[in-house]
Amino acid sequence: MASNQDPSKAEPGWPAAVVGGAYYTAINLMRNLARRGVKTYCFDHGQNRQAFSSVYGKAFLCPDPDTQPDAWLEFMLDLAQKVGGKPVLIPSADAYVTALVAHAEKLSDAYLFCREGVSVLGKMATKRQQYDMAVEFGMPIPRTKFARTMEEVVEFGKQAMFPCVIKPVRSYDWSKIPRDHPLARSKVALAASAQELEDKYKIVAGVNPEVVVQELIEGPVTSRCGYLSCYSLDGRRIARAMFQALRSKDFGNSSVVQPFEDPEADSICDRFLRNMGYKGLCEIEVKRDSRDGKVRMIEANPRYTGLSNAAPYSGVDLGWVHYLDLIGQRVEMVTPNERKFRHITLTWDAMILGNHLRSGRLTWGELLRSYWPPVVFFDLDLRDWRVAAKTIFTVVYLIFGRPIRKLFSRNYRY
Repeated sequence: MASNQDPSKAEPGWPAAVVGGAYYTAINLMRNLARRGVKTYCFDHGQNRQAFSSVYGKAFLCPDPDTQPDAWLEFMLDLAQKVGGKPVLIPSADAYVTALVAHAEKLSDAYLFCREGVSVLGKMATKRQQYDMAVEFGMPIPRTKFARTMEEVVEFGKQAMFPCVIKPVRSYDWSKIPRDHPLARSKVALAASAQELEDKYKIVAGVNPEVVVQELIEGPVTSRCGYLSCYSLDGRRIARAMFQALRSKDFGNSSVVQPFEDPEADSICDRFLRNMGYKGLCEIEVKRDSRDGKVRMIEANPRYTGLSNAAPYSGVDLGWVHYLDLIGQRVEMVTPNERKFRHITLTWDAMILGNHLRSGRLTWGELLRSYWPPVVFFDLDLRDWRVAAKTIFTVVYLIFGRPIRKLFSRNYRY
């Protein structure tokens, strides 16, 4: 921590923490809080999530808050009683941000969370309102339109500069797509022309006709960065860190990042969140457009994110800072004190390495240098051995599964 006055460990009797979600992101948040002496729990409606095998806290299976909102609320109130006291509630997945906003009034007697900031949190939870807020409070964004019909998509295509992307309005809108669908595991669909935009929308509309169509921000992957922050209940910025993307899928989360400083981007993001009166944790992904050099927002995530796990290694433990603020501890501003490391998500990197190497976007030398210490990992913690074993199996399968299948297929044909 940046200030010697800030507590480094939980004191006896301090509240437990309940994390919304059970993906690796939730595991990392629970681990960081558990190491501070906080009792941790999590919940998720996906029973195959990694945290159900984690050593860092008990995971509970909950109803889907989107399809069973009343049952989810009942579950949450019952969970608070099981945990005891008035636990801190921290979402680590978009579905639980939306659910928290929808049930904030009834949850406020059972949990500690940013009750005063819920109205702003709700507006940031969907891209439609998020981009409206960006326009209202001075955050630069690329040309964007919310479309529900083919006619609206065609009209956008007449004025847009290509390439463009199509995104879901809520990030989890495409999360339940069948594996054989063209959009499976996709965050966006890319279109290089007006005709391709229309063709891609026909595919997208079969899942959900309500989408975001947006001009692509031009530039290399290294022009993307993530601004991580925490704003206190009284409106102060109490933590911040930035990370630069070094490798990523064409569209989606970065698999390799490193600490980074961009004072202009930092100022733009901070001013945007302060202007709207934001409270709590937030990640804003921005990119500097190579055409005009301007910083523009790609999207904002009003929660604890996967990238948030990189921050503690730079000296900014966002989850702990947020926890302290919610329980009434005054926290002084925390800033990075370590910048010489790379943060790697092994499973994401394994997904893209083959394509990057074959296309020439990555050389073997660059690959080896990116893994040269000091490095830390998002999804590999040997102390959490069951989760680590699943990660290792997944990585091995992603790297060697395809070549092995091709080999056996070739031998079978002979």
